[in-house]
Amino acid sequence: MKNIKLITFDLDDTFWDIKPVIIKAEKETREWIHNQVGEIDWGSMSDFLGYRKELIEDDASLEWDISLLRKKIYEKKLKDIILDDSKREQIISESYKIFMAKRHEVLFYDDVYDSINKLSSKYHLGVLTNGNADIYKFEVGKFFDFSISSLDVKSNKPDEPHFSKAIENYRDISYEEVLHIGDDQTNDVYGAHMLGINTLWFNRRNEEWNLDIPEPKQFCDWKNFLHLIEDEYESKRSF
Repeated sequence: MKNIKLITFDLDDTFWDIKPVIIKAEKETREWIHNQVGEIDWGSMSDFLGYRKELIEDDASLEWDISLLRKKIYEKKLKDIILDDSKREQIISESYKIFMAKRHEVLFYDDVYDSINKLSSKYHLGVLTNGNADIYKFEVGKFFDFSISSLDVKSNKPDEPHFSKAIENYRDISYEEVLHIGDDQTNDVYGAHMLGINTLWFNRRNEEWNLDIPEPKQFCDWKNFLHLIEDEYESKRSF
């Protein structure tokens, strides 16, 4: 096994629990909109997913441009309520800003910061996310060489563009010298594995492995993460 030189990380559900953050951000953004234009029937979650599917069918780029997708959903709900185009665009723009501010009110899992800090002295570090969180809004962001979103590569993990872009600025790093860490079996583990990238699965909820590839090494608590890195990679490192 080649030495690991670059470690990449997913964000949502790897560094923090995203579900309560999105629920709160959605609720508070909708409350702000209601205060501006009155009550809106947002429908059920099924309705929301239906809007999303329709919009993506009309414009496939919305699959990876989730920020624009959110704005399009606001547009769909507001177009018959705010007839003035300029005012509607203003409300949509402000709504999105509010949502994104709330979307970044995350609670990092214990020991993430200390783990990243210590790793940064030994490895290049990067972020590969399908979401729109900005790691550089947080203090821990100073330890990362780069952050790549779906919008940056016009693609979603598990497809290759995130991973290929991660190494394009490192002439001396191959896929075999990369370790990718994330929570999603398909987007993170499968996508990386199929390219020959080393993987660690963050399995916080102790889920069953359900893919037809070898089950990777895993951890469920960040306090054990550095020990795992040391045991699996540094003890076998050649200098």
